[in-house]
Amino acid sequence: MFRIGIVGAGAIGKEIARAIDNGTVPAKLEAIWDRDVQEATEFAASLQSKPKVLPLKELVEASNFVVEAASQAAVREVAIATLSQSRSLMVMSVGAFADRELLETVRSLAKHHHCSIYVPSGAVCGLDGVKSAAVCKIDSVTITTRKPKEGLRGAPFIVKNNIDIDAMTGPTEIFSGPAAVAIREFPANVNVAASLSLVGVGFERTLVRVVVDPTIKRNMHEIEVRGEFGELRTVVENVPSKTNPKTSFLAALSAIATLRQVCEPIKVGT
Repeated sequence: MFRIGIVGAGAIGKEIARAIDNGTVPAKLEAIWDRDVQEATEFAASLQSKPKVLPLKELVEASNFVVEAASQAAVREVAIATLSQSRSLMVMSVGAFADRELLETVRSLAKHHHCSIYVPSGAVCGLDGVKSAAVCKIDSVTITTRKPKEGLRGAPFIVKNNIDIDAMTGPTEIFSGPAAVAIREFPANVNVAASLSLVGVGFERTLVRVVVDPTIKRNMHEIEVRGEFGELRTVVENVPSKTNPKTSFLAALSAIATLRQVCEPIKVGT
């Protein structure tokens, strides 16, 4: 049985932990860790399995599969600590892989230590189609993210450009540019663009549009892809997480589904 360690006890980390704890994922929740040790300790005590609260090094040693659900800034440390010990890893803060050097480092580590890195689809659908399309030539990939004000509040791009989102009364595009830039400017909002970039045409050629829309209550992601295969369009209207409006509930469900697939002998989908 997989012994899973989770780094990060935020909205997504807790959803994943509960799914393991209640048997939705057929594995054992071995340990959790968060920089807020009190939060992690109280949360661990609320679970039936009573997982240990262990610092990163000990968590990796106690587990045979690690989930990063902390932040882009934490990915390097978590990934290197995990892969160096021949443990497979699931990365939620996939925007960190816009750093090409980091991506190549973890890819090399995983290959050398015979383990794997899993990246869930997150809050979008259609990545299987994009992955298939990328076998041939893709001409363009665009993702448009529409979120209510609370879903974008505090993003670095908004803060440093003094954008008054509260003054907006209708849908307003505030950013259009490559995923490599979007991920840096909206680190808590467009991780889906990173996943799309990894399976498609890369971080520089994937176009990201960010729209503040005070007329909606859900986080929306629309993907458009054109290439030799034809055209692909997907639209997802996501219910925001109850505890973090910047992320979507589907992102946590995607992680849970990925873990279930890891634990099951039959793999379905591209």
